Amino acid sequence: MNKHEIHGGARYVGGKIEKAVGDAVDSRNWQVDGVVNQVAGAAENMFGRAQSVAEDVADATPGLIEHAREKLGDAADRTVDAARRGTDQALKAVRGEDHLLWAAGALIGGYALGWLIHGRRD
Repeated sequence: MNKHEIHGGARYVGGKIEKAVGDAVDSRNWQVDGVVNQVAGAAENMFGRAQSVAEDVADATPGLIEHAREKLGDAADRTVDAARRGTDQALKAVRGEDHLLWAAGALIGGYALGWLIHGRRD
């Protein structure tokens, strides 16, 4: 709790009392002053609460940043591992370790390409 929350709360309560006294003695000036102090006190209290929340966020931010760094580091490690696995598989395919699969793919692709280019001739 900060000084704005305390001061605003006190001003709000004082404004309520002032308005109640104005109602009791039928004084329009006291009533208006009481409502003005209530509104001003509530506004200052809310400002103090906003400051408190901002301070809490500022205190929590370093921990959140460190947590985000850890998560990003983990994601980067997983990405590097996936890239290495993909590179290994690509190298195996290029070196011919999967030559039957590549040959079958080339055969089907060549036949389809020839059929598309020349079409059926009657």
